[in-house]
Amino acid sequence: MRVKLQLVIGNDEGDEETVTDVITFNKHNHRIEHLGLSLAESKELLSTLQRHLLQQQVDTFLDTCSTCPDCGTPLKLKARSRRWFRTLFGTFQFDSPRLEHCDCTRRKTSSFRPLSALLTESVAPELLYMESKWSSLVSYGMSLEALQDFLPLDLTLDVKTVRYDTLKVAKRLEAELGEEQPDFIDGDPSDWDLLPPPEGAFTVGIDGGYVRNWLDKKHHFEVIVGKSTLSFGEAEDTKSPLHKRLGFVQTLDTKPKRRLYEVLQSQGLQMNQNITFLSDGDDTLRKLQLEMSPKATHLLDWFHLTMKLRVLDQFGKGLVHCEAVLGEAIRDQIERLKWSLWHGQVDKALGKIDDLETSMEPFSETYARFPQLVKALSELRTYIGACSHFSGQVSSRARCEVAIRFNMFHRPALSYDRNRSMASALARHQKRLGPFKRRLITRRTALSIAPLPIGSFMARSLAYAIRLWFLMK
Repeated sequence: MRVKLQLVIGNDEGDEETVTDVITFNKHNHRIEHLGLSLAESKELLSTLQRHLLQQQVDTFLDTCSTCPDCGTPLKLKARSRRWFRTLFGTFQFDSPRLEHCDCTRRKTSSFRPLSALLTESVAPELLYMESKWSSLVSYGMSLEALQDFLPLDLTLDVKTVRYDTLKVAKRLEAELGEEQPDFIDGDPSDWDLLPPPEGAFTVGIDGGYVRNWLDKKHHFEVIVGKSTLSFGEAEDTKSPLHKRLGFVQTLDTKPKRRLYEVLQSQGLQMNQNITFLSDGDDTLRKLQLEMSPKATHLLDWFHLTMKLRVLDQFGKGLVHCEAVLGEAIRDQIERLKWSLWHGQVDKALGKIDDLETSMEPFSETYARFPQLVKALSELRTYIGACSHFSGQVSSRARCEVAIRFNMFHRPALSYDRNRSMASALARHQKRLGPFKRRLITRRTALSIAPLPIGSFMARSLAYAIRLWFLMK
């Protein structure tokens, strides 16, 4: 089978047509791999079609610029050169003539290149977008390989060019970012009631981590990453949740609140819309999420608390080896402390920490790691005191729902033991609920307990933040 494809181009009036043979190839139909276009054939077709179409567009543009716009006199040719243009479907070269201005009007320069007004950049915007998008997900090298696998890109394109293009886009986006503000709550409360009913509710998870400096291996820098999810109610099952991510280097970024605000605005945040912030209570993260919305609820991530309590429980196991009865009693106090924190009972939790300090005094001489235990308990008290305004805002049922969901939504990986412990805590909590509430919370959290493949969240955000760090350095 002989296949011949032609490109037919007509003018705006439709009375002239130019027919150009684009590609001709032979196709067999005896085996399954012969059916349809192959990847190589599709690349050749796209590249050839792009070349003919671009050449026609450039020629048409140059024709409109070949005469004086004031008097219509044909302009004289002063010099010729070539201009390269990189697109998604190949790199192409065009004639770029330099024309002399007409003498009928005085101008600042004696000559000009018309093509410079059309090709303001040497790279097509779509190619820049694809390079930046892939580079934010994987390494520059893998981004280049992926694009070359499916697109007829120039084989001379290298990793340095992709990195340069990505950082150029990042600089432009940074320049377009608005000014930083301490407060992004807009309007008066009376105006918020007049806004249309919002669609869905926001959940924003924010956390920080330290990354090793690639240039100086002995030092690290802190990266703040976050994920904003706009989820819709049960009545809008047809709409899937919308996700946006952000990341920045805490010590270098001068507009962190503005960055978060722009992410929320891109998802359509209204001042009358519910938004839940989930974080570990760190000072930097607290300042970042405050004054962002009047309908905001700030919750403490249970994961960070349970890790500190797990350290205490390990110390408790050591106390059991010294004195079994008293050690088991202290472990039971730690378990009750955990239960108080789970229900947001901050005052009771602080009182139980004081009771723990009193109960541990007999081990000051017999337990070798007693100073470390005292230090861990003191750090837990400080942490709870600093985060008390986070943990005391919601009921125990809401805390159980959101805390479990946040661990699944926010952590890059979860072990089976951690899922099992959260499921056990949920089961114990359900025993204290009525039948109706028990069914309600089970329905809302059942899917959140199962492990979810969300490891790419931290990877994507970290990749963006790390590259932004190198850009700002």
